[in-house]
Amino acid sequence: MKAYKDRSKEELLTLKNELEAEYRKFQDLGLKLDMSRGKPSAEQLDISMGMMDVLNSTTDLKCREGIDCRNYGVIDGIQEAKELLADLIEVPADKIIIYGNSSLNVMYDTVARSMTHGVMGSTPWCKLDKVKFLCPVPGYDRHFAITEYFGIEMINVPMTPEGPDMDMVEKLVSEDAAIKGIWCVPKYSNPQGITYSDETVRRFARLKPAAEDFRIYWDNAYNVHHLYEDDQDTILEILEECEKAGNPDMVYKFSSTSKISFPGSGVAAISASYNNLKDIKKQMAIQTIGHDKLNQLRHVRYFKNLDGIKSHMMKHAAVMRPKFEAVLNILEQELDGLEIGSWLKPKGGYFISFDALDGCARAIVAKAKEAGVVMTSAGATYPYGRDPHDSNIRIAPSFPPMDELIQATKLFVLCVKLVSIDKILESKQ
Repeated sequence: MKAYKDRSKEELLTLKNELEAEYRKFQDLGLKLDMSRGKPSAEQLDISMGMMDVLNSTTDLKCREGIDCRNYGVIDGIQEAKELLADLIEVPADKIIIYGNSSLNVMYDTVARSMTHGVMGSTPWCKLDKVKFLCPVPGYDRHFAITEYFGIEMINVPMTPEGPDMDMVEKLVSEDAAIKGIWCVPKYSNPQGITYSDETVRRFARLKPAAEDFRIYWDNAYNVHHLYEDDQDTILEILEECEKAGNPDMVYKFSSTSKISFPGSGVAAISASYNNLKDIKKQMAIQTIGHDKLNQLRHVRYFKNLDGIKSHMMKHAAVMRPKFEAVLNILEQELDGLEIGSWLKPKGGYFISFDALDGCARAIVAKAKEAGVVMTSAGATYPYGRDPHDSNIRIAPSFPPMDELIQATKLFVLCVKLVSIDKILESKQ
């Protein structure tokens, strides 16, 4: 197809009239479709329903160590839950703490604790003149919301096909003691689906931060969220690499089963060095007498081991894969060669990242909404909701039924074309 920028003004105006007629047909349908968040579909939630039958009133509710999971205690999680989650994120079971249902909650707590009490004896961040975080972009809006909530200054770091721009990360971290952390989604990143290369992970482990309380916030959200059984990304284990590099305390690794079992009642965890875990447990001993051990027991008895989780996730992949492929096929069929957008083909995760022409993302999202399709807000993948190029749009294929997803994607593509034509016509004035 001929690129839009290479077409004459008359050609573009003719095409615009045709596309606007198509757009009006979509408006007449009265659509109410939602592609705004990466929620599992009802079909995916059904995959885990067997978990509801694992525990009942006649079940032995003691964990392996003989502790009654109905009662108080075991602040850092039952041993078999530690082992299951540790195997999931490839760490030793003695370097993990089991929490409640949300890893986002654990990340929030970790930042809050640093603000009020510091990190392993360092000055509490609330007593410092300035606290900064590095934010790979495009990235996860809820990460950015946490740091913004606490008044932490966020610095954009561009993503590359290998992960964050490590030249920039190394320079900033080594020169500025106010930089206390960096957000990372290292495998099937949100929203691009990029997996950090081995060299990127090693460079993270070898960082020489100016701040002794600098930490890598390693959100391992999509570790087993593959789309294909025979084509999967792998990643080096960051805690092990940090130990090799002489930086054992530099990373917090977060994970959960939220998109494995039930998002509303999964099991979350943090993995870190012994020193970090000791520091964290001081707060936990004040904050709680223990998290939901029955839910931990339920997960262990349902999945049994890592192989059980992997088998389970292939059932998720069977639901997700056709949806991703449907969206990608429409993008390729309708936009390939027009030079008005680009996208990546992830092997896992929950999103497809779309880059429109500069200055077009907000208008595309608004136009889609006018015709009944809600997308993730333009700018959401950047700190403060400000995309400096106004180009990135996160597509979330998981939640809608297939027929609605196809309809929504076709409308999205139509909006991309219309807004891009206006942008190019404006440049031709």
